[in-house]
Amino acid sequence: MRPFFLVAALLVLILGAPPVWLVGSVSPASAFTVLLAPDVAPALGVSLVASLVALLASAVLGIPAGYAIARGRGWWRGPTTFVVALPLVFPPIATGVMLLGLVGTRTPLGRAFGAIGLQFVDRIGGVALAEFFVSAPFIVIAAAAAFADVDVRLEEAARTLGAGTLRTFARVSLPLAAPTISAGVLLGWLRALGEYGATSIVAYHPTSLPVALYVVLSSDGLPRALAIAYAFIVFAALVVAAQAALRRRLL
Repeated sequence: MRPFFLVAALLVLILGAPPVWLVGSVSPASAFTVLLAPDVAPALGVSLVASLVALLASAVLGIPAGYAIARGRGWWRGPTTFVVALPLVFPPIATGVMLLGLVGTRTPLGRAFGAIGLQFVDRIGGVALAEFFVSAPFIVIAAAAAFADVDVRLEEAARTLGAGTLRTFARVSLPLAAPTISAGVLLGWLRALGEYGATSIVAYHPTSLPVALYVVLSSDGLPRALAIAYAFIVFAALVVAAQAALRRRLL
């Protein structure tokens, strides 16, 4: 086992070096000051609101979809899984271009949404849409894996006792799969919060926090940009800690 531990240690060293260096180079006070600056604070608010909307939509749609994939036996299961995983391999800029071509102000779908007062280009809804597109696969894939590990016999037992499909899902399947799903949900939220490429194409304004990070880097240089990057390290640490605590409670 020792060679495997050595490889794991090397990987941890490589992946952990940048965030450890960042934490050691930026003081929490300076990061807090930059985040509250007039040119950054609104971007933080946009990112938090949009990412939470994207997370809610991803969970509402992605968890049932994951259950369908886990329990499905038809021909559609493979193509559905393939389509769900596609956003994970698309270049972020390409994702933004595709979304812009779909819901842009001059496209048929974009005009249809505009007729009912719903616009995405340079709107916070566009930020949420781009973040939903890149975060939903994490939740669907995690949910599918979690439900696949749930013993089908437990669901069948609930049905023999008179529980319907929705009640069996809510009372048996979902609680048993919740620890793994929670990890996917939190990772999906982090992915949404940190999305730059698709967001910058669909909705460069209002500025999200990753876009603000790029703007600050271009205009003010590395020191101030590092202070914003520090915030993402803090968010990631909080999410990992929350996921660990939630998993212990659910188990």
